Amino acid sequence: MRTRTDAGRAHGAPAGRAVLAGLVALAAVCGCTARAVDADGERRGPVHIDITGTAPAAPATPAPAAPAPSAPAAAATAPSATADDKPSVPPLVLWSRGDTGRDVRELQARLRQVAWLFDGPTGTYDDLTERAVRGFQGKRGLPQTGETDTVTWQRLLGMTREPGQWELYLMGGQPADAPDPRCLTGRVLCVSKSSRTLRWMIDGRTVTTLPVRFGSEYAPTREGEFEVYWKSRHHHSTLYDAPMPYAMFFSGGQAVHYSADFAARGYAGASHGCVNVRDETAIAEVFAQVRTGDKVVVHW
Repeated sequence: MRTRTDAGRAHGAPAGRAVLAGLVALAAVCGCTARAVDADGERRGPVHIDITGTAPAAPATPAPAAPAPSAPAAAATAPSATADDKPSVPPLVLWSRGDTGRDVRELQARLRQVAWLFDGPTGTYDDLTERAVRGFQGKRGLPQTGETDTVTWQRLLGMTREPGQWELYLMGGQPADAPDPRCLTGRVLCVSKSSRTLRWMIDGRTVTTLPVRFGSEYAPTREGEFEVYWKSRHHHSTLYDAPMPYAMFFSGGQAVHYSADFAARGYAGASHGCVNVRDETAIAEVFAQVRTGDKVVVHW
């Protein structure tokens, strides 16, 4: 009678042989496979495990590239062209020394308003006007050229008011209006209150034209047709204690004569009823030509 052990061995023997045969076959196969060689020249198994404990180095990761600047940022950092990169264009010159006309009169009248000019207006851009413009420019930080350019003119306009007719012609120089018909015959001192002028006329021809000044509303110059009844070269008014040189009396105490006050102040003042002349040389010449009995016409 067989025991369980014997039976197991009986059944296990063939199985063991089979396992052994498999191992032999495997060994035969492995014997034909090339083995790797280690660093010391010794052969090592086909499967190699590194037990040194050092982890393999991780491959280097490239640093992320800096993002490209946005369009606004690039524009902010990039050099930009400015107005300073271009040559500045000088302002347009409107008037300069030697110019004449009504516009120059207005310039001079406005310069008088801000106390940079005390003569004129004359209507001629002279050395006094140039000096006044240069002073005005320097006071306001503008280039001191003495020429009135657009920048200087706009600055002056902002500081002054529109000058009136008699500010433009404060010291005379205004054109005379047409003579009264009564002045077209004979020898006549033809005086116009409208244009504030005196024409010395002979037979309808104008010999001399002068700016004149009249009395105030409280002592107006009389109008009408008169004649010269008395000439007094060095006359002095006893009523007003004032000199009246080259006086040609035509109506009571009213006369055509030279006035130093008119020469100094222009139309800023007034007479006591006389016809004032500011040009002493010119009135001296007229005085020498006028005769007693010559006609005087004062009109509007």
